Amino acid sequence: MKSITFSMQVILGVASASLYPGQSNLNHTCALQTPYLSCSPQANPNTTDSCCTETYGGLVLATQFWNTYTGLESSGQVLPKDSWTLHGLWPDYCDGSYTQYCDLSRQYDPVPSPNTTTGTPSGKPVPAWKGPDISTFLAPFGKLDLLAYMNKYWINQGAPNPDFWAHEFSKHATCFSTFDLPCYGPSAVPNAEIVDFFETAIAYYRILPTWGWLGAAGIYPSNSTTYSLGKLQGALKDGFGATPYIGCSGPRWNETALGKGSADNGRTVLSEVWYYMHVFGRVQGRQGVPVEAGANGGSVSSCVKVEGGVRYLERSVGSEV
Repeated sequence: MKSITFSMQVILGVASASLYPGQSNLNHTCALQTPYLSCSPQANPNTTDSCCTETYGGLVLATQFWNTYTGLESSGQVLPKDSWTLHGLWPDYCDGSYTQYCDLSRQYDPVPSPNTTTGTPSGKPVPAWKGPDISTFLAPFGKLDLLAYMNKYWINQGAPNPDFWAHEFSKHATCFSTFDLPCYGPSAVPNAEIVDFFETAIAYYRILPTWGWLGAAGIYPSNSTTYSLGKLQGALKDGFGATPYIGCSGPRWNETALGKGSADNGRTVLSEVWYYMHVFGRVQGRQGVPVEAGANGGSVSSCVKVEGGVRYLERSVGSEV
């Protein structure tokens, strides 16, 4: 990849077109702006600074995984003990729909999924990133502690961690108005918004202790004990203040011997939690208001609803430290 000087990168950053109406490359003194609640009538890009109030990805999802292995244990990529792992920070539209890969000039995903901007053949192709992995962007900022934290808690399955981080930034972060390049001003340091996104995603992760909230209700991983979806929802609502989306993988209940003949086709292995919220001002401000997962009429879970049908499996031997 051709090298480029720092000064030229700054010039290119200043010249970058905004993805959102009303943004400019001028400094955005958000301390002087009213931090409107995202998805409120005031969070309108035509009437407020969309660098200072999230105006596009207003329904924010802070998402976490429960995996039982990584597939790269032999290379030291393992899961953290007594903790769920970070999946990402996503910007849904206020009606629950979403967009993806919003700025292909900031596409660092080596294996884009989907490989078009819409996920359909009619969408714009998302080219695979061929440059250095995204973790190398942190070194010039001296963020070695951030990198260490990400390698402990932001874990990929089946591929190196930086591939996952690049996917999350490219697919999701580029669709927040407050992470758009003009928001970083005329003297922006290249890749500052990447570091900002990683730190912000981690900040939300750290205030959403899924392991602890489940544990407070006596819910721990077990290869023999099973749990009810309602108990999982109750424990997480008590902690978060609203019911999150709870995702399950594995076989469907009516595909199992116990569930044969049932109309319940929910999946049976606990794997993911999505916390929905609206935010005041910038997403980076970390001031969220919990929102019920089903507030827009969407699903609240992909899990089996039968009493005691959900398995919260233990980690594989050698897969966590």
